[in-house]
Amino acid sequence: MSDQNPYEKLGVSEDASFDEIQDARNRLLEQHGGDGKGLEMIEAAYDAILMERLRMRQEGKIKVPERIRFPELRVQSPPKESPISREQSPAWLQRMLDQPSPVDILLPGAWYLGLSAISVFTPGAGDQVLQLALVVGVGISIYFLNRKEGKFGRAVLFTLVSLIIGLIAGGLIASWLLPNIPLIHLTSNQLSTVLTFILLWLVSSFLR
Repeated sequence: MSDQNPYEKLGVSEDASFDEIQDARNRLLEQHGGDGKGLEMIEAAYDAILMERLRMRQEGKIKVPERIRFPELRVQSPPKESPISREQSPAWLQRMLDQPSPVDILLPGAWYLGLSAISVFTPGAGDQVLQLALVVGVGISIYFLNRKEGKFGRAVLFTLVSLIIGLIAGGLIASWLLPNIPLIHLTSNQLSTVLTFILLWLVSSFLR
């Protein structure tokens, strides 16, 4: 095999294009992944072809692509980050969203689950019980949000907005759902409170 010229070693013809030569080299490098001598021979043949093509280019016999004229640029540059992936969501939304750990999800979830159980299963749960549960839920949301960024005002704002949205949306959903599903033995205030706890849990877990 030592008597072969560089083209024969790579298994390409002497008039092969640069892309064909490079494809042959890459294919052989994969085939000889654990063979040090084989890899050295392939690289030597590839470099010999590059030098020959460069010499022919200098003599005006062929036009050599920039990639052959400057073989030191063969090192592949790291892939550029796709601008689409960076622009999938607005910057303000990326600053608000969090990537919580399982503990950051389960811990507030356990609190809100307990508050929901108190709101639903406490015998004769009146407005005072629900209001107290909401106060505790608001405090929990503020605590977990403030723990992430240390921005108390931001935590209070997010929590109050979530509380208002939860109560309004919960009241609308309850007024529509309860008359249509008689199997749900909850008052409108109870269902609205539970839905508000779900929203507060989502906010305290996935916002920052």
